[in-house]
Amino acid sequence: MIRIERDSPAGDDVRQLLDRHLADMFATYPAESVHALDHAALMEPAITIWTAREGATLLASGALREISPTQGEIKSMCTAQPARGRGVAQLLLTYLIGEARKRNYEELLLETGTQDFFAPARRLYARNGFIDCPPFADYRTDPSSAFMRLKL
Repeated sequence: MIRIERDSPAGDDVRQLLDRHLADMFATYPAESVHALDHAALMEPAITIWTAREGATLLASGALREISPTQGEIKSMCTAQPARGRGVAQLLLTYLIGEARKRNYEELLLETGTQDFFAPARRLYARNGFIDCPPFADYRTDPSSAFMRLKL
């Protein structure tokens, strides 16, 4: 049974998953286009992180960053390689959307990559109602970034 719980980015296994996620980002993106956060940045008070686990095994992580009282941003959505293709990302995204609604956000935003590596993520977000949008918050137009929005 997969459970989703609030977690700390400082935990060993969470930190390792986030480090692998960052390594993937730097291997795929130009360095100036990497917007993924390391575990220390995810400890910012405006960010809450959740993990999906099966027993003690970490499967995925995802976070919400409050941009404003009406806007949230999905950060650090990543799935461990052995858990990919099992629907874990969908479970976690559904949970994050529910949390955004509980916080009374009017919209949920995200930035992801334009490269083929990120095509499964873009399809996941589109299946869940996210549509393309212009850059938001401190982001700038970047050919390596796709920006998406979900009205809640």
